[in-house]
Amino acid sequence: MSRAWLRWIPAAAVPAVIAAGVLAGSIPVWAGDPLPEKTPAQVLSFWTEHRTQSFSGTLEQTSELGLPELPATGPTSGPASAGGAASIAELLTGQHTARVFMDGAAKVRIQLVDRLAERDVIRRDSDLWFYSSKDNTAAHLTLPAIARDLPLSQPVTPAHPTPEALASRLLAAMDSSTHVMVGPDVEVAGRTAYNLVLEPRTQGTLVGRVAIAVDGQTGLPLRVGVTARGQAEPAFQVGFTSLSLEAPDDSLFSFFPPPGATVKELQVPPVPHQPVIPGSPGMITPDQFPGDSYQDRPAVPQPTTKKPSVTGTGWETVIGIPAAAGQGTRLSDSMLRDPLLGQAAVVVPGGRLLSTALVNVLFTDDGRIYLGMVPAERLQAAASAVAP
Repeated sequence: MSRAWLRWIPAAAVPAVIAAGVLAGSIPVWAGDPLPEKTPAQVLSFWTEHRTQSFSGTLEQTSELGLPELPATGPTSGPASAGGAASIAELLTGQHTARVFMDGAAKVRIQLVDRLAERDVIRRDSDLWFYSSKDNTAAHLTLPAIARDLPLSQPVTPAHPTPEALASRLLAAMDSSTHVMVGPDVEVAGRTAYNLVLEPRTQGTLVGRVAIAVDGQTGLPLRVGVTARGQAEPAFQVGFTSLSLEAPDDSLFSFFPPPGATVKELQVPPVPHQPVIPGSPGMITPDQFPGDSYQDRPAVPQPTTKKPSVTGTGWETVIGIPAAAGQGTRLSDSMLRDPLLGQAAVVVPGGRLLSTALVNVLFTDDGRIYLGMVPAERLQAAASAVAP
């Protein structure tokens, strides 16, 4: 999967990505301390140049995208019948909490706090563990050499997005049509932050504004809120409620399966040139494996020589994902087997449409997928203009 592809995935469509690269920190800034004035360009530079390596904190994600809530029976482990898309549906609705610990790019621990259980993702160098306390199941993956030097922002262990990961993807959509300003200082997790505001001038996007709280001492993004056009409150927001920039205890990055745990050894499927988005059979997620009957999951689609298409620029970008070649399960079919996504996707000419406040996704009848932070008619026009 190329970096160019990653950079254009609409941020709110991928709330399954966590821990963006090398994070930043040093001496805390206490709430109420006045911040030196900075221009938007200076705040952007302050953020993109930060270099903190270690932190721990609690993240809260809220979603008001217009999708129905999951049943009150609680989150699942991503049953095979859903093709792994259950994790997308879960993270696209309601409120979620995660504890995150990082000490450099290769030592990360993420604790996803469910209603009655906890799921963990632990990485130490090339070892990656997934654990679910709900059914005491664990899975281990040895990262291939090509992935060992990548930060966890790459699609290896997606979960809740950090403010850094979400802000980086939204920054990729910023172009000359974006009005950028610095609003009044804000307080996040007890720290004073610059309030960087992005407002698309174009009418061809669902996004009304983006507010990024940039820590006044370190440049680390602390909170990101994305507001839909015509709305007053964020439709999607992720931010720290607590944060420490001290190095976490090293023991947090070691995992030993508890007594009686069911342990699976996973293999990374070779899927060259296959576009990967959360919920696809080629994607490894903490929701798919622990507690899941791995052998019953749909087969990984056969690689296709067709690459994703890109239509439009900036906020109006539309990504087109070709149908899987060969005899593998089509990505669109796998996603629509999820009960919530299948219910929310309505029939439209030529396919089915999943519509949210910030992102639309079109599943064509021939297996292609088109997605973007744009009105539905833009996706339909892009699908009609490209031969399957």
